[in-house]
Amino acid sequence: MRNIVILGSTGSIGRQTLDVCRLHPDELNVVGLSCHSNVALMDEQADGFGVSKKAVGADEALALIDDDVDVVVNALVGAAGLRASLTALDAGKVLALANKESLVVGGDLIMPKATEPGRLMPIDSEHGAIYQCLVGEDAKEVKKLWVTASGGPFRGKTKEELANVKASDALAHPTWNMGRKITIDSSTLMNKGLEVIEAHHLFNMPYEDIEVLVQPQSAIHSMVEFVDGSVKAHLGATDMRIPIQYALSWPERWPSPAAEVDFRELGSLDLGSPDASTFRCLDLAYEAGRQGGTLPCAMNAANEVAVAAFLEDECGFLDIADCVEHVMDAHDVQPVESLEQLEEVDRRSREAAGRFLSSKR
Repeated sequence: MRNIVILGSTGSIGRQTLDVCRLHPDELNVVGLSCHSNVALMDEQADGFGVSKKAVGADEALALIDDDVDVVVNALVGAAGLRASLTALDAGKVLALANKESLVVGGDLIMPKATEPGRLMPIDSEHGAIYQCLVGEDAKEVKKLWVTASGGPFRGKTKEELANVKASDALAHPTWNMGRKITIDSSTLMNKGLEVIEAHHLFNMPYEDIEVLVQPQSAIHSMVEFVDGSVKAHLGATDMRIPIQYALSWPERWPSPAAEVDFRELGSLDLGSPDASTFRCLDLAYEAGRQGGTLPCAMNAANEVAVAAFLEDECGFLDIADCVEHVMDAHDVQPVESLEQLEEVDRRSREAAGRFLSSKR
């Protein structure tokens, strides 16, 4: 029996994690829940699982990581999740990580604490897929990582066509059911850029050996290419409960929470390159990752501010990339030294992003 704390239990990943826990009550025991603001739903979840330990807000959630906990599911949204990830690892817990920003912003702080196998398990279809493709393999024999992307709801659109799209258009993702922020990131391809940076940290791969591949059916979740020319691909249903469950069950596999895929009915698997000239956030993320240091933190902060503004119809879709580029260009890149340093970079970058967006109105 594994005692589980779910940080961000009312969000998309949190709710699906609880689905997995319902399916495996003999394996998973939920002992703590946190939410950002949806207290009513968290209370309902707590009643259903008999949970007495609850917290509201990212700072208060840290108190849930106590001696009784085996696994911390970090499904917090945004850079606020970094402190929770560090706290979980420092406390010797298994970190099941759905918070992309922990690695994007603080990968240099996180990875030295997660060298033991199984200490950090990615909750992500792409990284979970790569992780599984690497089981039993020698890391020195890996040539390339292929991170797949659906292309988002605007795949094939031109810049002119994107100039006037609204948040409601971007939230209509063609294959995945995700939270609002990550769905907008998917539409700009920033989500894929964040995943490239994550993959760099998780699997110790140079950026030139990480490629993004558009696969609109979302049946191929990612691939690993080896030096002998062999390629392993992870395929399956578009159901986030599969990578969530694997992160919680490793090194075992449990019966699937998802419907089986009938590959005879899939029809085709389309493959292509991302349109990085139209969806500029992908290349901006690559550039932030290559330069490293505090630049990914500044990039992420600007993106969070711009996405929040777009969701409120306070800026245009194309303004998101412009805002990120502006903040990156103005940032003085420094080596990562501490959490406090990153929090200061985050604060200043958010202010700079806000000023940029205000000037566009």
